[in-house]
Amino acid sequence: MNGIIQRGIKQGLQVTWTLGKVIFPITVLVTILQYTPILDWLVQLVTPLMNILGLSGEAAVPLVLGNTLNLYAGIAAIISFDFTVKEVFILAMMLSFSHNLIIESTVATRVGIKWPIVVGVRIFLAVLSAWIIQLVWDGGNQLAQYGLISKEATVPDGWLAITMEGFQTALVSILQLAAIVIPLMMLLQLFRELGWMERISKTLAPSTRLLGMERNASMTLVAGLFIGLAYGTGVMVQAVKEDGVSKKDMYLAFIFLVSCHAVVEDTLIFIPLGIPVWPLLLIRLSTAIILTALVGYIWNRKQQLTDRKEANNHEHTYHSF
Repeated sequence: MNGIIQRGIKQGLQVTWTLGKVIFPITVLVTILQYTPILDWLVQLVTPLMNILGLSGEAAVPLVLGNTLNLYAGIAAIISFDFTVKEVFILAMMLSFSHNLIIESTVATRVGIKWPIVVGVRIFLAVLSAWIIQLVWDGGNQLAQYGLISKEATVPDGWLAITMEGFQTALVSILQLAAIVIPLMMLLQLFRELGWMERISKTLAPSTRLLGMERNASMTLVAGLFIGLAYGTGVMVQAVKEDGVSKKDMYLAFIFLVSCHAVVEDTLIFIPLGIPVWPLLLIRLSTAIILTALVGYIWNRKQQLTDRKEANNHEHTYHSF
């Protein structure tokens, strides 16, 4: 048992180091950028899109902050304005699909996923969902009530304080990463060596098959679904090495998880905004299942046609000889 724990800790530290090298510098950079004119420029750039999506120009602020930083930054920006319930719901839906793009997309490259795919799918889903909601929902025109959330925020005084906040935020992010990944790696190592991983994979096989994946990708889906995309990547890094998850299944897993990840935290966090959260969860989950199953079906179908063509060519060559 001690050997299993030691191997799990070692793997957890390796994964933390791999992801930490990406997360730390980007977190420092983005934290500093939020106090520069760059974010204001981004807000002005996306403001014309807001009207198309049924949002006011101020809605660009939480979207930019949420996508460059995280959900908490986006929510902090939402409560700084007087939005309607419908606007808050649209913003919540968009930020559920698309948030923390820089870090989570960069981390995805650690397992060989191309970042334009991650970014493209998330932004597409965010914009599409907002457009559909503003078309089909006629209500929600009353002002949103934000409950007990405070609108006050402390702004660092001077570049030294801003830089120190960036380093502090990055360090806390790494510690949070280690606190989640190391115990998770220990648990996964225990599951593997006791044979429980195979049992879990068999149990979840129908679900992964529905999504077009092999059953060895099941733990990757479960981890990302409950602990998030950035942290779940730690499991994905190990899954590629230990479980032999294919490139196709890793892409399908990421398509599913960019649509729906950290479902508990990312859903509960919107409750104080006074909007219905069950539709958020159901829309994200159903979108993830439908999109992944569709891409998986097309991918597998194409692969079958390619294999069949290669087999026919081989047979034709043999007979000709």
